[in-house]
Amino acid sequence: MNFLQFDLGQRRAGEIVEVTLTSGANVRLMSSSDFSNYRNGRRHRYIGGLARQSPLRLQIPNGGRWYVAVDMQGLRGSTRASVRTLPGTLPEIREAPLSSVPSLVREQPPALADGDEAYDVFISHASEDKDSIVRALAEALISRGLKVWYDEFTLRIGDSLRQKIDKGLSRSRVGLVVLSPAFVAKGWTNYELDGIVTRTVSGEQILLPIWHDITKQAVIDFSPSLADKVARSTATHTVDDIATEIAELLTESR
Repeated sequence: MNFLQFDLGQRRAGEIVEVTLTSGANVRLMSSSDFSNYRNGRRHRYIGGLARQSPLRLQIPNGGRWYVAVDMQGLRGSTRASVRTLPGTLPEIREAPLSSVPSLVREQPPALADGDEAYDVFISHASEDKDSIVRALAEALISRGLKVWYDEFTLRIGDSLRQKIDKGLSRSRVGLVVLSPAFVAKGWTNYELDGIVTRTVSGEQILLPIWHDITKQAVIDFSPSLADKVARSTATHTVDDIATEIAELLTESR
């Protein structure tokens, strides 16, 4: 039997083999042992079949040496073929779950002064971000049965970032900080924010940054160490996604 053969060499699982034909033909993607059986007229397994359209793309199921054979068995005429391999689909990006950072959740706040209340979540943010994200995030958290304190944590020029957040942490189980261009423009030093997000001695992460309308490069420019912390971004997560994950985190830690 006449056939065209293409030795693909050692390939990785997930790679794509693209076969281009000048006319319909039988296309078989085979492992080394199956190709040997095919060539000798024995039973063999293959991926592919009769290709009536070109190009045809087939995925390599596991690592090893692979071959492509193209033949006209049962067909009339002839064909020419070319073969190339393409990278497989990249693995899905999996972010670290919030539950992997147990220091994000504190035990119930310590005894509070008369008239003070304990909260599940506080949100520290620049005043410019209230309409674009903070109000919606607070409402989404409240709709999930959480008690949220955020109006008193609107940060303005002249405020003490450390005092504001320390106060919020003393009353709440989870602290969020909305990191945005407006937040960065307030002029707080990256050292001050680093010291809040991460405990200086233990290295524990105690605040969850929410990136809003800000690029990773802008975060790196502002604070390289902060860019490596577990965070959530409104570019990849909806407000509802973030609220749901925080609610689940608090439920699991009870």
